[in-house]
Amino acid sequence: MTRMFTQAAIFAVALMVATAGLGLWLGDLHGQTDPAVLRWGTVHRLSGVLAALVVVLVNSMAVTYFVGTSRWVREVVETYGLDGGLIERSRRLKRATFPLAVAGMLAVVGIVALGGAADPATGRKGSRDWVAPHLVGALGLMGVIAWCFQTQVPQIRRQHELIDDVMVAVRQERQRRGLDVPGELITAGDQ
Repeated sequence: MTRMFTQAAIFAVALMVATAGLGLWLGDLHGQTDPAVLRWGTVHRLSGVLAALVVVLVNSMAVTYFVGTSRWVREVVETYGLDGGLIERSRRLKRATFPLAVAGMLAVVGIVALGGAADPATGRKGSRDWVAPHLVGALGLMGVIAWCFQTQVPQIRRQHELIDDVMVAVRQERQRRGLDVPGELITAGDQ
């Protein structure tokens, strides 16, 4: 999961950077009449939507991962009567990661909202006043999103380590009980 999340996060950041670069290249579209430039404005909007969806997807991957693995840890610990501290470790990791994922999602919503406010295609009066806030906000919030992704990676790695610890404890408990122990129990790091 760590590798997959990292690659997806890099892709999301690259999409945001490409969208921002296109927006910087286009500049302010207010008063623009050239059809070719206006088409590129549409490309900027659509790439922004794509980047926003990918950011939400990547953060959702982390949320889903922690929901599933935390439940798995709880069920395995309860089934085998393992140390309850494993459940608490999993809860702490999940609780530390969720706010980061939500912050990343809210940040991209902020970028989209500022972009919508600055968009001359809406025909809304005062949209020109939102061009600078969209630029500054988008660049700042992109940094927040990248930081959230970067901070989630070690949390995911720690959850992998926790799963490995649970698997070791399961192996030991099965041996103690005289139960079959498969040759190699799959660990989270092997996936």
